Amino acid sequence: MNLKIFIICSYIYIGFANAEAQITKAEIVATGLTCSMCSNAINKQLKSLTEVDSVVIDLNTNTFVVHLKKEAMISPRVLKEKVEKAGFFVGSMIVTMNFDNTDISENIKVEKEGIALVIIDSKSKVLHGETKAKIMDKGYVTQKEYKKLTKSLSKIPSYLDGNEDDYHIKIN
Repeated sequence: MNLKIFIICSYIYIGFANAEAQITKAEIVATGLTCSMCSNAINKQLKSLTEVDSVVIDLNTNTFVVHLKKEAMISPRVLKEKVEKAGFFVGSMIVTMNFDNTDISENIKVEKEGIALVIIDSKSKVLHGETKAKIMDKGYVTQKEYKKLTKSLSKIPSYLDGNEDDYHIKIN
């Protein structure tokens, strides 16, 4: 029993020690938009962040592609809060991150720049370079999708505890 706990703790430590991830871009699908003025409100909120380099909007899909400045440090929560401040909700958020030889496997937690990432639905592999990851937590997916996820991800204790400091991601 103690050996199992030691092995699990070792994997978690290795995940923390080897993590090198920085968000370079975020693709946000907003819900509740009815007109171009709605998208303009979100655009203004996102551009008010000093870490944001540019925002590209696709009005057909209500998608905001947020390009961040080089070496900018920002959490997904800050982007979500800006969308909500404009009066709308995030229906989906896919972040592009740079990894530097990071070993991952399912349910491993990696941390970089104060962002804790819990990997879900992924096989063991080494991430290097730009990688897209979908955030699967409440507030980053639609309510309907979240209800499905609470059932399918019930085996992951950290998913159900609602800790907003842990981001559960699915590597694309």
